Amino acid sequence: MSAIKMDGKALSAKIRNQILAETEELKASGIVPGLAVILVGDDQASQIYVRNKEKACTECGFYSEKHILPATATQDELLELIDILNKNPKISGILCQLPLPEQISEDAVIAAIDPKKDVDAFNTSNVGKIMTGDYDFLPCTPAGVMELLKEYNINAEGKQCVVVGRSNIVGKPMAMLLLHENGTVTICHSKTNNLTEICKSADILVAAIGKANFITADMVKEGAVVIDVGMNRNEEGKVCGDVSNDVMEKASYMTPVPGGVGPMTITMLMKNTIKAAKLQNSIK
Repeated sequence: MSAIKMDGKALSAKIRNQILAETEELKASGIVPGLAVILVGDDQASQIYVRNKEKACTECGFYSEKHILPATATQDELLELIDILNKNPKISGILCQLPLPEQISEDAVIAAIDPKKDVDAFNTSNVGKIMTGDYDFLPCTPAGVMELLKEYNINAEGKQCVVVGRSNIVGKPMAMLLLHENGTVTICHSKTNNLTEICKSADILVAAIGKANFITADMVKEGAVVIDVGMNRNEEGKVCGDVSNDVMEKASYMTPVPGGVGPMTITMLMKNTIKAAKLQNSIK
């Protein structure tokens, strides 16, 4: 058996076409979704992400702004820019690319973004709403995973779901979304005992640990659905996920890296931005 590859690229293109059609409708009533992306410093990976976000905005018909601050920028300078963008009616969503230089507090920056424009869904107000299930925005990567499961008719209800990784950005919200779909969820992390046994119990296994090829075939149950959120580089410098390629022979469905969860993350950002534009204009 070889796993069916869950094609995030194809699904992403399909959803972006739907967003473009929605944008055209909004434009007819004088509303243009707008995304502002802030980049502090010259981190190469961050620059690539920002370029991809700009491209996605163009594909979806959005207005977009890019604000680049030097690596030496102060926290006050960044907070001042966020305040201006919070008040700018052309901007529906604000995204500050992480990580930030050490002189700037990520928590302070996340807290400064208006929750109604927090299209990353990192603000504690939006995080709290995810806990209760009554949310406006979802963090983009877990939301993308849920869209992929839906596209391939994979239902979490009653299933053993294991999430490896407990970050605020992926692991914790991922667990909550699977729980909202009536999955039975276990979160694993660096201090978990018997990790292999727990992973082997999973019907749906989500790897979000940030270590190249960490999940190997002996950790996966025959026929499990495996979602690889990782984006790493191996010893040869090639892009790879958190899940080893040999897992393809055991899983029933698996997301490839690249081309699985990655494209979905930026598409969910676009989905959050158009939703923000509607909310700010009292459109359901």
